[in-house]
Amino acid sequence: MKKVYANATEALDGVLRDGMLIAAGGFGLCGIPELLLQAIKESGVKDLTFASNNAGVDDFGIGILLQTKQVKKMISSYVGENAEFMRQYLSGELELEFNPQGTLAERMRAGGAGIPGFYTKTGVGTVIADGKEHKDFNGQTYILEEGIFADLSIVKAWKADETGNLVFRKTARNFNLPAATCGKICVAEVEEIVPTGSLDPDCIHLPGIYVHRLIQGEHEKRIEQRTVRKKETA
Repeated sequence: MKKVYANATEALDGVLRDGMLIAAGGFGLCGIPELLLQAIKESGVKDLTFASNNAGVDDFGIGILLQTKQVKKMISSYVGENAEFMRQYLSGELELEFNPQGTLAERMRAGGAGIPGFYTKTGVGTVIADGKEHKDFNGQTYILEEGIFADLSIVKAWKADETGNLVFRKTARNFNLPAATCGKICVAEVEEIVPTGSLDPDCIHLPGIYVHRLIQGEHEKRIEQRTVRKKETA
């Protein structure tokens, strides 16, 4: 099976359609599949639902798709840093399904493992629990959360071999691993593709069986919030 494609547009060819559910890796601006997101924007598909920790910032990450009104719903745990996200939500233009961060990660992981639902204590007694099944285990109340089964997963990794085995770098692993597993099709972008067999098997974070298409590209290294110390004077 051919997995390596020339660019993001080619890798998404025949995959995208209106109204699909996309699971996207990344945390803030760390480890986001920026090239694939740009290609989705350029494709013009609309009415998309994104399962992602957050929506990036106004002009980067999923934020670029909010600008073009291609996203109808976000399944997220954090919505700060994005003024357009806030504007669309408050005006009723954008649907939002809030998830506690750990719950969102587990919903993706569960979908990737073929688990349709699981019980968690997180959110019990809050608006998160509204409308969800409650069940007691050993005297404690839990709520039922559903696994996420996405039409498409898009992720960013550091290295890959030609069969799609992925290695993430430091905290850029974040939501990328569970997001990659829960999609019917997973497309990954990486900084470097190396020959098959050159990666240490003990250092592979995501087996290539989960990855269907793969691209290599140049990536922008943005800092979401830059904090610097004032220069000391004598």
